[in-house]
Amino acid sequence: MADITNMPGHLIRRLHQISQSVFAEKTQAAGIDLTPVQYAALKTIIRNPGIDQATLAGAIAYDRATIGGVVDRLERKALVQRVPKAQDRRARALTATEVGRQVAERAEPVVTEIQSAMLEGLDGQERSQLIALLDKATQAGNQRSRAPYIDI
Repeated sequence: MADITNMPGHLIRRLHQISQSVFAEKTQAAGIDLTPVQYAALKTIIRNPGIDQATLAGAIAYDRATIGGVVDRLERKALVQRVPKAQDRRARALTATEVGRQVAERAEPVVTEIQSAMLEGLDGQERSQLIALLDKATQAGNQRSRAPYIDI
């Protein structure tokens, strides 16, 4: 029987658990009420004012069926707003509020610190190498995902 502790899937799942834990610990300590996916969505909305939910989902490789809940929570926190698009009243344009921009700006150095904390034990070259390999593997498997990444 195979040892799961050396399997890529197991190690990726464990690293994901670690990254989620470090993100929660560091953001809570800084008084920032955001999850990793909420942060990714907020930053993407800030960079792309007027983006719709479907495009946002692809831009952060998040499931289209559940992105609405993420946006709902950001809206309840007064970080983003939905405005009906003029050309399609059913579609909603997403924009960050001033509070949302301030929270994202405050979160930026914390998120930078989190990136290092989740890769403790690796030196600079190893971190670069791991990131390059993770990027290569995720790009190669992108279309297999339930939520493939799209470049906007």
